[in-house]
Amino acid sequence: MAKKTTNKFSADQFGKPTKTEEKKAFYFGNKNFKLMLIGLGLILLGFVLMMGSDANTTPDGKFDPNYWNEAIFSFRRIRLAPILVIAGFIIQVVAILKRNKD
Repeated sequence: MAKKTTNKFSADQFGKPTKTEEKKAFYFGNKNFKLMLIGLGLILLGFVLMMGSDANTTPDGKFDPNYWNEAIFSFRRIRLAPILVIAGFIIQVVAILKRNKD
């Protein structure tokens, strides 16, 4: 007696998705997330460097409207901190637009 063979495919299975596993691609890879964390760290560092006492706070911490604190015009607050914040935002944009090559 001959063996009865059946086809692997039949008409009722036509058009149905096969059972092959498809890797779901995610847009962001590990490098993107690392760049995002670096950018976020730079932004936070810039804002922390901008913090400090107000213009009318004396060195002992009391408010005096007749006292002017020149520390608000320091290099750290006027130049360094905003540059870090802007660099952080630029790194965030690069991290979002960078293509994942996995």
